[in-house]
Amino acid sequence: MRLFPFRTKHFFTPEDNQRIVSAIRESEKLTSGEVRVYVESRCRFMDPVNRAIELFYGLKMEKTEQRNGVIVYIAIRDHQLAVYGDEGIHQRVGEAFWKAEVGHMLNAFSAANHADGIIKVVKNIGEALCKHFPYIAETDRNELPDEIVFGK
Repeated sequence: MRLFPFRTKHFFTPEDNQRIVSAIRESEKLTSGEVRVYVESRCRFMDPVNRAIELFYGLKMEKTEQRNGVIVYIAIRDHQLAVYGDEGIHQRVGEAFWKAEVGHMLNAFSAANHADGIIKVVKNIGEALCKHFPYIAETDRNELPDEIVFGK
């Protein structure tokens, strides 16, 4: 069984794509934090965290007011995953949290539950962001798009 059986553009069914975007939106309703999911075929680096960091800054995710953006990164063909959070959230949850979330995705992916694994991680990140950066209706705004970003 292949861990990542699809090409990037067809990695998710339209329904799964919508479920992931809905999970991002639901999670962001609880927090001022922002979550993005980025999927591509190949990881240009040996360490997927370095690629996630490059994409994080390329997508200008560091521009959030409270530095509480998080990227979930997946390289399909290279079987690489990473979760990277900006300094505001990283200082509060630490490296162990990100590694645990990658572990959740790996467990789901090995059972061919790709969308479910990403949704679980997005929800977990949303809960962590909510704890440290709760939603305040008067001041909150959606600072980053919620759609999945598909690279090459």
